[in-house]
Amino acid sequence: MKVNELLEKFQHIESVGDDIVERREIANYLVRAVPTLDHITEWYIYHIILKDWRIYDVDSYQDHIESNKVSPDDAYIYVENLIYAKNDVSTYNVAHYYPFLDKSFFLIDAYLSKLGFHHAIYRITPATGLKYVAATNYFSDAKRLVVEVANIYTVAINLNLPRIAHNYLHDYEVEKIVKQLKSQRLFAGYNFSEAEDIVKKYYGNNDTSLAKDIEAIKHAYNYIFQPYRVEYDLVTKRPV
Repeated sequence: MKVNELLEKFQHIESVGDDIVERREIANYLVRAVPTLDHITEWYIYHIILKDWRIYDVDSYQDHIESNKVSPDDAYIYVENLIYAKNDVSTYNVAHYYPFLDKSFFLIDAYLSKLGFHHAIYRITPATGLKYVAATNYFSDAKRLVVEVANIYTVAINLNLPRIAHNYLHDYEVEKIVKQLKSQRLFAGYNFSEAEDIVKKYYGNNDTSLAKDIEAIKHAYNYIFQPYRVEYDLVTKRPV
């Protein structure tokens, strides 16, 4: 199938009904599953969860695709697991309050995987059945886990990914797609990087002069990603 046909097919997918129950089920599953994954000792890793709830890191998933043990239509959720310490001052607050804000490459990887592309360097693997993306950020010092789950269709449309990606797919110019994505002023007039800087200053430096900006960014973020969010205390085993 040609690139134009793939993009047109994606644009005609409808986000059916209110999937909040489904996203809540996924978030609760990840709260249970993530502490058992390698990301507790690794800096980061991508996982794909299938519709039958089997979970694979991307490399293992790709092996199963190539051996026909798994179909790309079996994919369900694309997950990025990251671990943060309190001294990660440059990204800690962004990762805590707005987990998808600093995941541009991940979002592009998931979107292109949804379209059925494959590129090992960028962790793009055929996963046409994908319905959700999820960010799981583990904060090692606080023993907290923040999980957000979003509908991949909603995210792609609100981020203008079909339009942005259209001109670059033939040559896998992923960096250019990410650059165009991040240049959009989607967050109350701010682009991704500017919004991240404001979040860092507001929470990290207690810059209360940015309170109105933060509220506007929060509103835009919630509109774009419409995430189902869970923050979980791994010590007490309870939501925060």
